[in-house]
Amino acid sequence: MNKEENIRICPVEKAGGLDNSLRRLLQNPQKILRPYINKGMTVLDIGCGPGFFSIEIAKMLSNSGKVIAADLQEGMLEKLIQKIRGTELEQIIEIHKCQNDNIGFKENVDFVLAFYMIHEVPNQDKLFLELKSILKPNGMIYIIEPKFHVSKKSFDDMINRIINIGFEIIDRPKVFFSRTVLLTIKKKNLL
Repeated sequence: MNKEENIRICPVEKAGGLDNSLRRLLQNPQKILRPYINKGMTVLDIGCGPGFFSIEIAKMLSNSGKVIAADLQEGMLEKLIQKIRGTELEQIIEIHKCQNDNIGFKENVDFVLAFYMIHEVPNQDKLFLELKSILKPNGMIYIIEPKFHVSKKSFDDMINRIINIGFEIIDRPKVFFSRTVLLTIKKKNLL
């Protein structure tokens, strides 16, 4: 990845701001995700950073299921590895380094969390197509974007593009200072 492409990605040096007690208070992973995470699920935390959500998702799965913590930056994944090393979470959290232009795996997943990362992706349509190819038929994608980086118009444009790719909106949950959408693959009309 060249420097110009990398400019949109939150640098590893800022990882501390992604995992701290203030954020836990304002964006509590249990509160945000508990309604959607069930035991036995395979969950993809794409753009997982230092594992703020990955660790909490693994705890919600209660040793039944798997979290695929995927990130483009080796440094972010290393921070997560250090946190879970020697704990039971090592058995639940699978670390995956994404490729520059795709996620790079074919395993089917029940749930995808894309928290504050879609705006960092240059070719969002390609990402949405790849997510559609790995999402189980009744699976969900939860996209959460920061209001301070993503305008309402940009977010609505992104939603229109993902709907055109074959998704439908399930809900628009509330998350502090964020724009959100919960989607699933559109069911084919039975007419």
